[in-house]
Amino acid sequence: MAGGSAIRGTRVGAGPMGESERGESAPRRRVSYWCANGHESRPSFALDAEEPESWDCPRCGLPGGRDEQEPPKAPRNEPYKTHLAYVKERRSDADGEAILAEALAKLRKKREG
Repeated sequence: MAGGSAIRGTRVGAGPMGESERGESAPRRRVSYWCANGHESRPSFALDAEEPESWDCPRCGLPGGRDEQEPPKAPRNEPYKTHLAYVKERRSDADGEAILAEALAKLRKKREG
């Protein structure tokens, strides 16, 4: 059994990976984004990269914008829809009445027969 002081996944003599082994990183700039709760997040982007208009706040998850005075509004959460609500979107009341009448007629015919 090996000793408990060894670090798993490394070899003896392995040093930290530095930029000499990975290559140099691209020059970067930090951009500030503010959410509706007033949180500031500052992701970094490469100088030649296009920065997005909005960035999700890592603290609360709301979208953040670049204007601190006018951050994007919180999205409105739609309530959970039931199966009946989806059916009512697809069918009119007249369609529902016709389907109900047809089903009742089949049921009555089955009971009589």
